[in-house]
Amino acid sequence: MTPLLAKAIWLLGVVGWFVIRYPHDRRARRTPKRQRSDRGRESLLMAISAAGLGVLPLIYVISNVPRFADYAFRPWQGWIGAAVFAGSLWLFRRTHKDLGRNWSVTLEVREQHALVTNGVYSRVRHPMYSAFWLWALAQALLLPNWIAGPAGLVGFGTLFFLRVGREEALMMETFGDEYRRYMARTSRILPGIY
Repeated sequence: MTPLLAKAIWLLGVVGWFVIRYPHDRRARRTPKRQRSDRGRESLLMAISAAGLGVLPLIYVISNVPRFADYAFRPWQGWIGAAVFAGSLWLFRRTHKDLGRNWSVTLEVREQHALVTNGVYSRVRHPMYSAFWLWALAQALLLPNWIAGPAGLVGFGTLFFLRVGREEALMMETFGDEYRRYMARTSRILPGIY
């Protein structure tokens, strides 16, 4: 594994993410919404996450900027990063499949919204967030730069920690005791741990 191959794997992973998400995003735009969260806040959080998982690493992949933050690349970290990114894409695809018409990019409740508790949702409440954490970890392993590599952990971490509590409050408001029981038997993003 070389640094160039690691960068190519990161770029292919991002393309894979778009390929997986595109049909679901198109369908979500056509699905009527019953309740929406604060659009301005959501847009800001999405921009912060996109900067860490997309903009900063893409600048690094294309131009090697910022060079001063580079560190020695080790092939093993690239191979582990590739495996983690592959796992992230599998989980990302599976969560979209399990959610079906209930998915949205922002905090929204759909018309005829159903609480999904099967598939990957049977063990964790937010497996799509788990997939993004895996992407951010893979990025940190694939890009040997102290800014571009961990930017995904910081960017997505900001979105996650400022959104997950609000998302769970929205689900409790929508599904009541059914969601509370679901919370009691599942973990947030890591089975049996958190």
